[in-house]
Amino acid sequence: MKKLIFVGRQKLLEKLRRLLRKKTASLVVIRGRRRIGKSRLVEEFAKTHTFYTFTGLAPTEKITAQLQREEFARQLQKYSQWPEFLKSDDWGTLFTILAKITEKGSAIILLDEISWMGSKDPTFLGKLKIAWDTHFSKNPNLILILCGSVSYWIEKNIISSTGFFGRISQKIFLEELSISNANQMLTELGFKGSALEKFMLFSIMGGIPWYLELINPSLSAVENIKQLCFEKDGILFDEYKQIFHDLFGKRSDIYGRIIKYLASASADYKEVSQNLKYSSGGPLSEYLNELTLSGFIEKDYSWSIKTGKERRIFRYRLSDNYLRFYLKYVEPNYNKIKKGIFSKTSISSLPGWETIMGFQFENLVLHNRNLVYQKLNIDPTDITYDNPYFQKETLTQKGCQIDYLIQTRFNTIYLCKIKFSKNEVGMSVIEEVKQKIKRLKYPKGFSILPVLIYVGRCSDQIEDQSYFVEMIDFCQFLN
Repeated sequence: MKKLIFVGRQKLLEKLRRLLRKKTASLVVIRGRRRIGKSRLVEEFAKTHTFYTFTGLAPTEKITAQLQREEFARQLQKYSQWPEFLKSDDWGTLFTILAKITEKGSAIILLDEISWMGSKDPTFLGKLKIAWDTHFSKNPNLILILCGSVSYWIEKNIISSTGFFGRISQKIFLEELSISNANQMLTELGFKGSALEKFMLFSIMGGIPWYLELINPSLSAVENIKQLCFEKDGILFDEYKQIFHDLFGKRSDIYGRIIKYLASASADYKEVSQNLKYSSGGPLSEYLNELTLSGFIEKDYSWSIKTGKERRIFRYRLSDNYLRFYLKYVEPNYNKIKKGIFSKTSISSLPGWETIMGFQFENLVLHNRNLVYQKLNIDPTDITYDNPYFQKETLTQKGCQIDYLIQTRFNTIYLCKIKFSKNEVGMSVIEEVKQKIKRLKYPKGFSILPVLIYVGRCSDQIEDQSYFVEMIDFCQFLN
């Protein structure tokens, strides 16, 4: 089986390649959710260079700091000229040996899953910092890359640490692939399904490269989803547990409760606090921040249309499509799947399927909002603010929530309705948008332009009405 070509990430690769032209050593930090392709990005960057790669052991109760050092020493052994097994009782010694091996010439070093590698040894980061200052930084052709999935640990202990202040040359937070890149990956795999089928896959897997690589091109989208998620030996059947155990360990239960609540709808801090029965000002803020840093949820800030300035109020949105799909469809049917009951069941007949696909499609649109800019001929520099928009009900205004709102410096507001439907989108969508506009409070002199963003088919009546200034079929971006 041939290896898949590397897809996307070209701007990030160019950022890394620019470091090769520097005349000093570089320290790089890369973070992002599991399966997002961090290691693969570094491998692609380093494929024509001398490359040293080390990976931490996945955390379990039995994995100790000593076992992490021993595993690092074992990996280091293959690069060294020492015939005997390397001593592994001290990170300082191990880093010194690695520095000796890489002290001359071009060298790219990857410390992968660095939080796993060093979180159980309080001396790890201090000795890594000393090794950088006294050894690694002395080779002007060396690039040291620190990489990991536990983003909040990296943020706290490396990016925001005084120990590494002024030493980091490049920071990268790796996001999911764009729709066009994800589509390119499906093409490379040989998947020939329709645009609607592809969006079904993206709505469940997002643009996560590792998930997309699991797709069997000889099966339909529905058959792939069933095989991966609704069979007891399906790769994505237990992926949720793997993610939360490996990333959050003992805290996985509280993180799971937060994610489960946000799987149904976005919520503000007070709503999350009340639902989980956590007092305001307690550890809940930390938990939400850690989930945000890890890339699983996003803060959608609201703003004042009158001033164009961001408000302090925001809502948390579950931005990870796989997690929502798992919590809404896989987990509630976990025991049935274990018994093989879903082997002959149509998953599209599951209750609320269309609603959840709608939520998932909204995430895809927000991840690929640059495509909306292009279709509306909006220069990004002209945008005052854009996001899902929510207006609280008060004595003087009605409440409303808008899928996606774009405000430009020309006092133009694009009110976007996002619709995913395997059936035809009917006339009711126009009345729905009219009600949103009626409720929305905005200053005089502003113009409101309704936009429909959809996947599927629209009735001829909608087009005949000429109500929407633009009807954006996201299927066109897969051509």
